[in-house]
Amino acid sequence: MVTGDAPETAATVARAVGLEGKVFAGRTIPDRIEPEDFAVFAGCLPEDKFTLVKAFQSAGHIVGMCGDGANDAPALRQAQFGIAVSTSTDVAKSAAGIVLTEPGLSGIVNAVTQGRIAFQRILTYTLRSILHKVRQVPYLGIGLFMTGHAILTPMLVVISMITGDFLAMSSTTDNVIPSPRPNIWKIGDLTLMGIMMGAFDLLFCVLILWIGHAKLHLPIETMQTLTLVNLVVSGQAIYYVVRERRHLWSSRPSKIVAACSMIDLTLVPSLAVTGTLMAPLPVPIIAGLFGVAAIFAFTLDGVKTVLLHHLTID
Repeated sequence: MVTGDAPETAATVARAVGLEGKVFAGRTIPDRIEPEDFAVFAGCLPEDKFTLVKAFQSAGHIVGMCGDGANDAPALRQAQFGIAVSTSTDVAKSAAGIVLTEPGLSGIVNAVTQGRIAFQRILTYTLRSILHKVRQVPYLGIGLFMTGHAILTPMLVVISMITGDFLAMSSTTDNVIPSPRPNIWKIGDLTLMGIMMGAFDLLFCVLILWIGHAKLHLPIETMQTLTLVNLVVSGQAIYYVVRERRHLWSSRPSKIVAACSMIDLTLVPSLAVTGTLMAPLPVPIIAGLFGVAAIFAFTLDGVKTVLLHHLTID
Protein backbone atom coordinates (compact mmCIF):
# COMPACT_ATOMS: atom_id res chain seq x y z
CA MET A 1 0.00 0.00 0.00
CA VAL A 2 1.37 3.40 -1.00
CA THR A 3 -0.24 6.45 0.57
CA GLY A 4 0.42 10.04 1.49
CA ASP A 5 -1.14 9.51 4.94
CA ALA A 6 0.89 9.52 8.13
CA PRO A 7 2.54 6.21 9.14
CA GLU A 8 0.15 5.67 12.07
CA THR A 9 -2.93 6.14 9.89
CA ALA A 10 -1.48 3.99 7.12
CA ALA A 11 -0.64 1.18 9.57
CA THR A 12 -4.16 1.22 10.97
CA VAL A 13 -5.77 0.97 7.53
CA ALA A 14 -3.33 -1.78 6.52
CA ARG A 15 -4.21 -3.88 9.54
CA ALA A 16 -7.92 -3.40 8.83
CA VAL A 17 -7.54 -4.91 5.34
CA GLY A 18 -5.24 -7.72 6.50
CA LEU A 19 -1.97 -6.26 5.18
CA GLU A 20 0.85 -7.26 7.52
CA GLY A 21 4.45 -6.08 7.35
CA LYS A 22 6.81 -3.20 8.01
CA VAL A 23 5.84 0.40 7.31
CA PHE A 24 8.22 2.59 5.32
CA ALA A 25 8.16 6.14 6.63
CA GLY A 26 11.29 7.56 5.04
CA ARG A 27 11.51 10.75 3.04
CA THR A 28 13.11 9.25 -0.08
CA ILE A 29 12.33 5.96 -1.84
CA PRO A 30 15.61 4.00 -2.24
CA ASP A 31 16.74 3.13 -5.76
CA ARG A 32 17.18 -0.50 -4.75
CA ILE A 33 14.18 -1.94 -2.94
CA GLU A 34 12.26 -5.22 -2.99
CA PRO A 35 8.49 -5.73 -2.49
CA GLU A 36 9.24 -7.97 0.50
CA ASP A 37 11.06 -5.17 2.35
CA PHE A 38 7.92 -3.21 3.25
CA ALA A 39 4.17 -3.81 3.15
CA VAL A 40 3.18 -0.15 3.49
CA PHE A 41 4.77 3.05 2.18
CA ALA A 42 3.45 6.03 4.13
CA GLY A 43 3.94 9.76 3.78
CA CYS A 44 4.60 9.44 0.06
CA LEU A 45 4.45 12.30 -2.40
CA PRO A 46 2.89 11.77 -5.86
CA GLU A 47 6.32 11.43 -7.48
CA ASP A 48 7.28 8.78 -4.91
CA LYS A 49 4.73 6.37 -6.38
CA PHE A 50 6.36 6.71 -9.78
CA THR A 51 9.82 6.25 -8.22
CA LEU A 52 8.66 3.13 -6.37
CA VAL A 53 7.27 1.54 -9.52
CA LYS A 54 10.54 2.18 -11.35
CA ALA A 55 12.56 0.79 -8.41
CA PHE A 56 10.59 -2.46 -8.45
CA GLN A 57 10.98 -2.69 -12.23
CA SER A 58 14.72 -2.12 -11.96
CA ALA A 59 14.84 -5.09 -9.59
CA GLY A 60 13.35 -7.26 -12.33
CA HIS A 61 9.73 -7.35 -11.18
CA ILE A 62 6.54 -7.02 -13.22
CA VAL A 63 4.66 -4.22 -11.46
CA GLY A 64 0.94 -3.64 -11.12
CA MET A 65 -0.31 -0.28 -9.86
CA CYS A 66 -3.85 0.55 -8.79
CA GLY A 67 -4.92 4.13 -8.23
CA ASP A 68 -7.74 6.64 -8.60
CA GLY A 69 -6.35 10.16 -8.54
CA ALA A 70 -4.63 12.47 -11.00
CA ASN A 71 -1.45 12.21 -8.92
CA ASP A 72 -1.42 8.44 -9.58
CA ALA A 73 -1.33 8.89 -13.36
CA PRO A 74 2.50 8.81 -13.81
CA ALA A 75 2.80 5.60 -11.80
CA LEU A 76 -0.18 4.05 -13.59
CA ARG A 77 1.43 4.82 -16.94
CA GLN A 78 4.85 3.50 -15.87
CA ALA A 79 3.60 0.20 -14.44
CA GLN A 80 3.20 -2.77 -16.77
CA PHE A 81 -0.23 -3.30 -15.27
CA GLY A 82 -1.89 0.06 -14.56
CA ILE A 83 -5.37 -0.23 -13.07
CA ALA A 84 -7.83 2.60 -12.43
CA VAL A 85 -10.80 1.92 -10.16
CA SER A 86 -14.32 2.72 -11.27
CA THR A 87 -14.42 6.04 -9.38
CA SER A 88 -11.08 7.30 -10.74
CA THR A 89 -10.54 10.67 -12.30
CA ASP A 90 -10.46 10.92 -16.08
CA VAL A 91 -6.69 11.51 -15.99
CA ALA A 92 -6.11 8.29 -14.04
CA LYS A 93 -8.39 6.31 -16.38
CA SER A 94 -6.53 7.64 -19.41
CA ALA A 95 -3.15 6.65 -17.95
CA ALA A 96 -4.21 3.15 -16.88
CA GLY A 97 -4.21 0.08 -19.06
CA ILE A 98 -7.30 -1.33 -17.35
CA VAL A 99 -10.31 0.53 -15.95
CA LEU A 100 -12.55 -1.33 -13.52
CA THR A 101 -16.24 -0.86 -14.27
CA GLU A 102 -17.61 -2.04 -10.93
CA PRO A 103 -16.91 -0.87 -7.36
CA GLY A 104 -14.27 -2.77 -5.40
CA LEU A 105 -11.04 -4.49 -6.34
CA SER A 106 -12.24 -7.99 -7.19
CA GLY A 107 -12.00 -7.14 -10.89
CA ILE A 108 -8.20 -7.05 -10.55
CA VAL A 109 -8.04 -10.75 -9.67
CA ASN A 110 -10.29 -11.62 -12.59
CA ALA A 111 -8.23 -9.48 -14.98
CA VAL A 112 -5.00 -11.18 -13.93
CA THR A 113 -6.56 -14.63 -14.25
CA GLN A 114 -8.02 -13.94 -17.69
CA GLY A 115 -4.75 -12.43 -18.87
CA ARG A 116 -2.80 -15.51 -17.85
CA ILE A 117 -5.39 -17.79 -19.47
CA ALA A 118 -5.04 -15.83 -22.73
CA PHE A 119 -1.25 -16.07 -22.47
CA GLN A 120 -1.39 -19.85 -22.15
CA ARG A 121 -3.63 -20.12 -25.21
CA ILE A 122 -1.30 -17.91 -27.25
CA LEU A 123 1.67 -19.92 -26.00
CA THR A 124 0.01 -23.16 -27.16
CA TYR A 125 -0.74 -21.66 -30.58
CA THR A 126 2.80 -20.32 -30.96
CA LEU A 127 4.49 -23.56 -29.93
CA ARG A 128 2.24 -25.58 -32.24
CA SER A 129 2.97 -23.21 -35.14
CA ILE A 130 6.75 -23.44 -34.63
CA LEU A 131 6.54 -27.20 -34.44
CA HIS A 132 4.53 -27.46 -37.67
CA LYS A 133 6.87 -25.11 -39.54
CA VAL A 134 9.89 -27.16 -38.50
CA ARG A 135 8.27 -30.37 -39.75
CA GLN A 136 6.32 -29.37 -42.85
CA VAL A 137 8.89 -28.29 -45.44
CA PRO A 138 11.54 -30.95 -44.65
CA TYR A 139 8.83 -33.62 -44.63
CA LEU A 140 7.56 -32.69 -48.09
CA GLY A 141 11.12 -32.52 -49.38
CA ILE A 142 12.05 -35.91 -47.96
CA GLY A 143 8.83 -37.37 -49.37
CA LEU A 144 9.67 -36.02 -52.82
CA PHE A 145 13.18 -37.46 -52.60
CA MET A 146 11.98 -40.83 -51.31
CA THR A 147 9.12 -41.42 -53.77
CA GLY A 148 10.09 -39.23 -56.69
CA HIS A 149 6.65 -37.58 -56.55
CA ALA A 150 4.85 -34.90 -54.54
CA ILE A 151 3.36 -36.63 -51.51
CA LEU A 152 0.42 -34.21 -51.33
CA THR A 153 -1.84 -33.08 -54.16
CA PRO A 154 -3.31 -29.55 -54.18
CA MET A 155 -6.69 -31.00 -53.12
CA LEU A 156 -5.11 -32.83 -50.17
CA VAL A 157 -3.28 -29.65 -49.15
CA VAL A 158 -6.61 -27.79 -49.05
CA ILE A 159 -8.22 -30.54 -46.96
CA SER A 160 -5.25 -30.54 -44.58
CA MET A 161 -5.36 -26.75 -44.18
CA ILE A 162 -9.12 -26.66 -43.54
CA THR A 163 -9.08 -29.41 -40.93
CA GLY A 164 -6.05 -27.90 -39.23
CA ASP A 165 -7.64 -24.45 -39.10
CA PHE A 166 -10.75 -25.75 -37.36
CA LEU A 167 -8.62 -27.14 -34.53
CA ALA A 168 -6.46 -24.01 -34.37
CA MET A 169 -9.48 -21.71 -34.09
CA SER A 170 -11.16 -23.92 -31.49
CA SER A 171 -8.05 -23.64 -29.29
CA THR A 172 -9.18 -20.12 -28.33
CA THR A 173 -11.94 -21.80 -26.29
CA ASP A 174 -9.77 -24.47 -24.70
CA ASN A 175 -9.65 -25.10 -20.96
CA VAL A 176 -6.28 -23.97 -19.62
CA ILE A 177 -4.76 -23.54 -16.19
CA PRO A 178 -3.30 -20.05 -15.58
CA SER A 179 0.25 -20.00 -14.29
CA PRO A 180 0.78 -19.06 -10.62
CA ARG A 181 3.40 -16.44 -11.58
CA PRO A 182 3.46 -13.52 -14.03
CA ASN A 183 4.21 -14.68 -17.57
CA ILE A 184 7.17 -13.50 -19.65
CA TRP A 185 7.89 -14.43 -23.24
CA LYS A 186 11.05 -16.56 -23.44
CA ILE A 187 11.38 -16.57 -27.22
CA GLY A 188 14.71 -18.38 -27.26
CA ASP A 189 13.54 -21.25 -25.08
CA LEU A 190 10.19 -21.42 -26.87
CA THR A 191 11.88 -21.61 -30.27
CA LEU A 192 14.34 -24.25 -29.09
CA MET A 193 11.54 -26.35 -27.67
CA GLY A 194 9.53 -26.04 -30.89
CA ILE A 195 12.54 -27.04 -33.03
CA MET A 196 13.36 -30.09 -30.92
CA MET A 197 9.76 -31.32 -30.74
CA GLY A 198 9.33 -30.56 -34.44
CA ALA A 199 12.38 -32.66 -35.25
CA PHE A 200 10.87 -35.54 -33.27
CA ASP A 201 7.59 -35.14 -35.17
CA LEU A 202 9.47 -35.07 -38.48
CA LEU A 203 11.18 -38.33 -37.57
CA PHE A 204 7.81 -39.93 -36.82
CA CYS A 205 6.21 -38.76 -40.08
CA VAL A 206 9.18 -39.85 -42.18
CA LEU A 207 9.10 -43.26 -40.51
CA ILE A 208 5.44 -43.71 -41.47
CA LEU A 209 6.24 -42.57 -45.00
CA TRP A 210 9.13 -45.04 -45.27
CA ILE A 211 6.98 -47.93 -44.03
CA GLY A 212 4.32 -47.15 -46.63
CA HIS A 213 6.87 -46.85 -49.43
CA ALA A 214 9.50 -49.48 -48.61
CA LYS A 215 7.55 -52.07 -46.65
CA LEU A 216 3.96 -51.88 -47.88
CA HIS A 217 4.93 -50.85 -51.43
CA LEU A 218 1.93 -48.57 -51.77
CA PRO A 219 1.38 -46.77 -55.10
CA ILE A 220 2.00 -43.03 -55.10
CA GLU A 221 -1.74 -42.17 -55.07
CA THR A 222 -2.23 -44.26 -51.93
CA MET A 223 0.95 -42.81 -50.43
CA GLN A 224 -0.54 -39.36 -50.83
CA THR A 225 -3.66 -40.42 -48.93
CA LEU A 226 -1.44 -42.03 -46.27
CA THR A 227 0.42 -38.74 -45.92
CA LEU A 228 -2.78 -36.76 -45.40
CA VAL A 229 -4.20 -39.13 -42.79
CA ASN A 230 -0.84 -39.25 -41.03
CA LEU A 231 -0.64 -35.43 -40.91
CA VAL A 232 -4.16 -35.24 -39.45
CA VAL A 233 -3.68 -37.84 -36.70
CA SER A 234 -0.17 -36.66 -35.80
CA GLY A 235 -1.44 -33.06 -35.78
CA GLN A 236 -4.09 -34.01 -33.26
CA ALA A 237 -1.47 -35.74 -31.13
CA ILE A 238 0.74 -32.64 -31.26
CA TYR A 239 -2.05 -30.32 -30.20
CA TYR A 240 -2.99 -32.37 -27.14
CA VAL A 241 0.66 -32.54 -26.11
CA VAL A 242 1.46 -28.83 -26.43
CA ARG A 243 -1.80 -27.56 -24.89
CA GLU A 244 -0.59 -28.67 -21.45
CA ARG A 245 2.56 -27.60 -19.58
CA ARG A 246 2.10 -30.76 -17.54
CA HIS A 247 1.25 -34.21 -18.88
CA LEU A 248 -1.29 -34.29 -21.71
CA TRP A 249 -3.91 -36.04 -19.57
CA SER A 250 -3.78 -33.40 -16.80
CA SER A 251 -6.85 -31.46 -17.98
CA ARG A 252 -9.85 -31.94 -20.22
CA PRO A 253 -10.18 -29.97 -23.46
CA SER A 254 -13.17 -27.72 -23.98
CA LYS A 255 -16.25 -29.17 -25.62
CA ILE A 256 -15.60 -27.17 -28.79
CA VAL A 257 -12.02 -28.47 -29.05
CA ALA A 258 -13.20 -32.04 -28.47
CA ALA A 259 -15.92 -31.64 -31.09
CA CYS A 260 -13.46 -30.27 -33.69
CA SER A 261 -11.09 -33.14 -32.98
CA MET A 262 -13.88 -35.67 -33.46
CA ILE A 263 -14.88 -34.05 -36.75
CA ASP A 264 -11.29 -34.06 -38.05
CA LEU A 265 -10.64 -37.64 -36.95
CA THR A 266 -13.91 -38.80 -38.50
CA LEU A 267 -14.06 -36.76 -41.70
CA VAL A 268 -10.58 -37.36 -43.14
CA PRO A 269 -10.42 -41.13 -42.44
CA SER A 270 -13.94 -41.47 -43.90
CA LEU A 271 -12.82 -39.74 -47.10
CA ALA A 272 -9.77 -42.00 -47.17
CA VAL A 273 -11.77 -45.21 -46.71
CA THR A 274 -14.33 -44.32 -49.37
CA GLY A 275 -11.77 -42.87 -51.77
CA THR A 276 -13.55 -39.51 -51.94
CA LEU A 277 -11.29 -36.75 -53.34
CA MET A 278 -8.31 -39.09 -52.88
CA ALA A 279 -7.18 -42.66 -53.50
CA PRO A 280 -8.70 -45.16 -51.05
CA LEU A 281 -6.65 -46.33 -48.08
CA PRO A 282 -7.34 -49.72 -46.43
CA VAL A 283 -9.03 -49.66 -43.02
CA PRO A 284 -6.25 -51.68 -41.29
CA ILE A 285 -3.67 -49.09 -42.32
CA ILE A 286 -5.84 -46.25 -40.99
CA ALA A 287 -6.39 -48.13 -37.73
CA GLY A 288 -2.65 -48.67 -37.50
CA LEU A 289 -2.04 -44.95 -37.96
CA PHE A 290 -4.39 -44.18 -35.08
CA GLY A 291 -2.53 -46.64 -32.88
CA VAL A 292 0.98 -45.41 -33.63
CA ALA A 293 -0.22 -41.79 -33.31
CA ALA A 294 -1.38 -42.55 -29.77
CA ILE A 295 2.04 -44.03 -28.96
CA PHE A 296 3.67 -41.01 -30.59
CA ALA A 297 1.58 -38.64 -28.43
CA PHE A 298 2.68 -40.22 -25.15
CA THR A 299 6.30 -40.39 -26.32
CA LEU A 300 6.27 -36.75 -27.41
CA ASP A 301 4.71 -35.86 -24.07
CA GLY A 302 7.73 -37.40 -22.37
CA VAL A 303 10.05 -35.38 -24.59
CA LYS A 304 8.09 -32.23 -23.71
CA THR A 305 8.35 -32.96 -19.99
CA VAL A 306 12.14 -33.31 -20.22
CA LEU A 307 12.43 -30.07 -22.21
CA LEU A 308 10.24 -28.14 -19.77
CA HIS A 309 12.45 -29.36 -16.94
CA HIS A 310 15.46 -27.68 -18.55
CA LEU A 311 13.80 -24.67 -20.21
CA THR A 312 11.94 -21.76 -18.62
CA ILE A 313 8.52 -21.82 -20.29
CA ASP A 314 5.49 -21.18 -18.03
